[in-house]
Amino acid sequence: MPDHFSFAGYRDVPDEAGGGAARAWWDAEAPDYLAEHGAFLGDADFVWGPEGLREEDAHLLGDVVGRDVLEVGAGSAQCSRWLVAAGARALATDVSHGMLAQGARLDRATGVRVPLVQADARALPFPDVSFDAVFTAFGAIPFLPDAARVHREAARVLRPGGRWVFSVTHPLRWAFPDDPTEHGLTATRSYFDHRPYVETTDDGRVLYAEYHRTVGDHVRDVVAAGLVVDDVVEPEWPAGNTNVWGGWGPVRGAYLPGTAVFVTHRP
Repeated sequence: MPDHFSFAGYRDVPDEAGGGAARAWWDAEAPDYLAEHGAFLGDADFVWGPEGLREEDAHLLGDVVGRDVLEVGAGSAQCSRWLVAAGARALATDVSHGMLAQGARLDRATGVRVPLVQADARALPFPDVSFDAVFTAFGAIPFLPDAARVHREAARVLRPGGRWVFSVTHPLRWAFPDDPTEHGLTATRSYFDHRPYVETTDDGRVLYAEYHRTVGDHVRDVVAAGLVVDDVVEPEWPAGNTNVWGGWGPVRGAYLPGTAVFVTHRP
């Protein structure tokens, strides 16, 4: 488990400390994260968010058969494993060795093997124009103060016409408590407050940091990277999904969007 924190809330922290916290946090959290959410995510399934929107239904990456597809912030690479089974040449990266170790375990369990590379999404170790599609499902972007670099890297490694698709916590959620019950339906903070949510130790060491961007921030970052926004998908909470995941759940999901999926491409 991650180290015990003494402060949890919204405050500014140095970018280097906040952006560097994700690796150690996910290394420590990986086994428990998979134990809690693995059944929902599947071992070789592609889910864009807690609502349960699946790539096999949404087709946000387009035709993947025979295509080179890169997943960044892949966690245990469940999505890439699904892509391999669907006929893609998929490769998965994550900054956390602990999450990739869980991915290797799932490779062995499923018999579907995905090349796994430990890499920071802001500095991908691949040549320009290497992939037909790049994506992340709740990976990398929320945990970095400089997510614009992720968009630039995605654009760099994409071939012309290739898609960059990423899902994040819906920006509107920032104004509401992280509570899946009725108490989470009342706004308690400003949507425009960009201070990250952080957890720190007694001596101020940052253990975890999550960063907020408005819808406009996401669009500006994508456009600045030379990409074109094609769609913003806001999945509704479906009937029959009783799963509660942090602040996501059917009670709040009936009223507020929980996930935003940005579909973009390199011209």
